[in-house]
Amino acid sequence: MKVISGKYKGRVLKGYTLKGTRPTMDRVKESLFATINEYLNDSVCLDLFAGSGNLGIEALSMGAREVVFVDKEYMACKTIKSNLDMLGTNINATILTMDYLKALEKLYPKKFDIIFLDPPYKTDYLSKALTKISELNLLKGIVVLESDSLEKLDFSDYYEEIKTKRYGDKYIRILKKKD
Repeated sequence: MKVISGKYKGRVLKGYTLKGTRPTMDRVKESLFATINEYLNDSVCLDLFAGSGNLGIEALSMGAREVVFVDKEYMACKTIKSNLDMLGTNINATILTMDYLKALEKLYPKKFDIIFLDPPYKTDYLSKALTKISELNLLKGIVVLESDSLEKLDFSDYYEEIKTKRYGDKYIRILKKKD
């Protein structure tokens, strides 16, 4: 796993092995970031269910001003810290080792330009996170969802779809807040 573009292009990121984790593959990440490129410059991002920090670090590499990484697993957050340390100093990043719903409450009233949501697949975390993000009004830009099923993505009350793409057994869906 490596940074695919931007100022940290080519840097190799550490991963970790934890049941239920699956890093976003480089080809998927490349396509995703090409799609959201217009939203990245000077953005404030939230990488919820961050894992190794792969998506948030890619956002920093491509011009994001700040990224908040959230994962409840200590090893995940330790890996994110190691990956950020490898990038050097002057990185505007925060790491929260906590449950995603508690983290969203803690982050209120902060607003995010981009929120990355890549929760464990066999859960209802995606719909719960989308609902909580809307209730707390944390989004001012787009949400990038990764899921194994389109059926689990009921978002019509709060969000509208910009794009959906399938990559093998996963779906990437980009949503924006309804006006």
